[in-house]
Amino acid sequence: MTAYAVVVPTLVRGTLADCLAALVAANGPRPEQVVLVDDRPEPGPGGLEHPLSVLGDLRERTTVLTGGGRGPAAARNTGLRAVTAPWTVFLDDDVQVGPHWCDQLAEDLTEAAPDVAGVQGVIAVPLPGERRPTDWERGTAGLARARWITADMAYRTEALKQVGGFDERFPRAFREDADLALRVLDAGWRIRRGRRTTRHPVRPADRWVSVRQQRGNADDALMRRLHGPDWWDKAAAPRGRFRRLADVTTAGVAACALAVAGRPRAAAACALGWAAGTAEFARARIVPGPRTRQEVTTMLATSVLIPPAATWHRLSGAWRHRHVPARQEVTP
Repeated sequence: MTAYAVVVPTLVRGTLADCLAALVAANGPRPEQVVLVDDRPEPGPGGLEHPLSVLGDLRERTTVLTGGGRGPAAARNTGLRAVTAPWTVFLDDDVQVGPHWCDQLAEDLTEAAPDVAGVQGVIAVPLPGERRPTDWERGTAGLARARWITADMAYRTEALKQVGGFDERFPRAFREDADLALRVLDAGWRIRRGRRTTRHPVRPADRWVSVRQQRGNADDALMRRLHGPDWWDKAAAPRGRFRRLADVTTAGVAACALAVAGRPRAAAACALGWAAGTAEFARARIVPGPRTRQEVTTMLATSVLIPPAATWHRLSGAWRHRHVPARQEVTP
């Protein structure tokens, strides 16, 4: 059996206890180490007592470290530095491994060829069966199709150290996993999908969560600087609607500027373009969903705010990272 450690960065949410309880209950070889990285900016004395109490016989193998609130990439690096096992398995604190996860992980790691640096778990996102999923639920369900996500990802510890771990310039749980995987692949390793299954429930969220998610556009700008304009193809990442959102934002800004300049006809034409683009965006988000009053209201409100938010974060990210050099390949 290949020894492995489990690293879980956490903000000590209510999901952490369920995550650890599922790990304890899973059949198969136990992790050699469990490293919890408390990434709250100011960790208090409370919060971890209950999650630690569910660990049972794994409690004596568990180490708790503090991450300082610097984001999941930095927190995972903190956990990685404490790992001595040949494999490091990253789990998010809101997932629940399957009942046979440890056995399946052992098979995944044993079957990994010497040039395989990473083995990705299979993510299952449960969706409501009695209605259509909301926009937020559909977004979470996309994790089941994503490549290299660290919700459940096993890496050879030596490969992680060879490429320098996660890039801590990614402050959110977004793109830091794709950046790491591309660097691992550039170093001559392979990454494959395993057979173990992990459940990723949809977390509760308020109606403005989709607007806050637009901060990730700054990380897309960093990915472009690091891996070139074709990074989307390298990472097999969906391009999304950013270009259309930028066009909608441009139309809205132009309408305001032309109105101030005293050109009402041109302003009206741009305003019509902004309204048409916003309506199309809202419709694309409303039609697949449950179409309840709350969901439709949320989609209408956020569809007005998302285009300028996405554009602002992309432009600010491009400016902030304008001097970042492109990645250099790591020699295996």
